[in-house]
Amino acid sequence: MAEPLTQTDRFSTGFALPALSLAHREIIRFLRQRSRVIGALATPILIWIFLGSGMGRSFSVPDAEGEAGYLRYAFTGTIALIVLFTSIFASISIIEDRNEGFLQAVLVSPAWRSSIAAGKVLGASFLAFLQAAFFILLAPLVGVSLTIGSFLQTLGVLCLVALGMSGLGFVTAYRTSSIQGFHSIMNLLLFPMWLLSGALFPMAGASTWIKVIMLANPLTYGVAALRHTLASGSAVADASMPSLPVALGVTALFAVGMMVAATWMAARPD
Repeated sequence: MAEPLTQTDRFSTGFALPALSLAHREIIRFLRQRSRVIGALATPILIWIFLGSGMGRSFSVPDAEGEAGYLRYAFTGTIALIVLFTSIFASISIIEDRNEGFLQAVLVSPAWRSSIAAGKVLGASFLAFLQAAFFILLAPLVGVSLTIGSFLQTLGVLCLVALGMSGLGFVTAYRTSSIQGFHSIMNLLLFPMWLLSGALFPMAGASTWIKVIMLANPLTYGVAALRHTLASGSAVADASMPSLPVALGVTALFAVGMMVAATWMAARPD
């Protein structure tokens, strides 16, 4: 007679192994689709270059002079945009899996439903983190001298931002029936989140009602945390943004909240 499974065995076979398998599948699937890789990385970089070159002399930001200064200021916002684009593209696989029947097969398997959310979010977060980390290596080109400390701190913040945005992508995609509908919702939600996060302009010069929206925007705190950690490497600072402890706290709470929401949504009966 076979011995009953221990609690550790149940967790391993019911949650950890399925979650890691789904995360691995997301990474391989994304990397094999070169158009997604190019779109998630090249589009934010082009936006950064065009905005910096075209509008750099039209904006006044702290400690930034001319085109090069604005490119340096917008560098942090471009990191956040790469995370957003990658999260969007990676979350599309949830809808594709549902339409192809793969998601239904996973739901009726012995795997815990919470492992679906964990695997999908972790896979998307890793992809977002990896692409944004590669972009951070371009920092010296805009006058940001990275130190080992500032680089590691930035990677830590990047993990939290990637988890939060990927969790948000999962929550939105899990109940969306079509890719077209998902794109519409994401464009309506995520792009304004990025525009009003301090990525393109400082909070100090914004109208009062815009400041209120920016303070309510969770991505504002992720961008602020990234800007703080990069500031030690001579990035452009912004005195109007939240302090580093506040920015880290809100970013961490948002990441945890999105993970909890994604897990709850996947675990509840249809």
